[in-house]
Amino acid sequence: MRPLTEAETRAVFEKLGRYIGENIQLLVDRPDGTYCFRLHRDRVYYLSEKLLKVAASVPRDSLVSLGTCFGKFTKTQKFRLSVTALEFLAPYAKYKVWVKPGSEQSFLYGNHVLKSGLGRITENTAQYQGVVVYSMADVPLGFGVAAKSTQECRKVDPMAIVVFHQADVGEYVRSEDTLT
Repeated sequence: MRPLTEAETRAVFEKLGRYIGENIQLLVDRPDGTYCFRLHRDRVYYLSEKLLKVAASVPRDSLVSLGTCFGKFTKTQKFRLSVTALEFLAPYAKYKVWVKPGSEQSFLYGNHVLKSGLGRITENTAQYQGVVVYSMADVPLGFGVAAKSTQECRKVDPMAIVVFHQADVGEYVRSEDTLT
């Protein structure tokens, strides 16, 4: 377990910035203590500094996971955000999309959100902006990228894709072997 390098930190914060904007600072300086990001086996973990001090006594080979996995670096050093980061992204999300109850199951199976399943969308959402997807009962379901801006969503046909799927809570069931 080691701190992130400059390039790795930039990649992680750029990805997080797409979803929560300037609220990244609120993730690090929390009222319940200071939190940090650490890299272990190409995965980025989010943990408190208290937990980090305790983990220093565990050998690196014996350490499986620590804190919350926010995502991982691919072999080409691109950062992929994991669904396990959803509970930390959702409260700080700048742009949100709510899906109708009939489209929740489709999204949770890994499909994109269509215009016919769109309940609401945050005003002034730009095209290709990171969004957090909620049910109509304000339960975070996952996150994705807006395929259309808010203005384009009003004019598009019902079968057009408005949010590209990236991750959802259904992955806990579909990929339970690979999530850490």
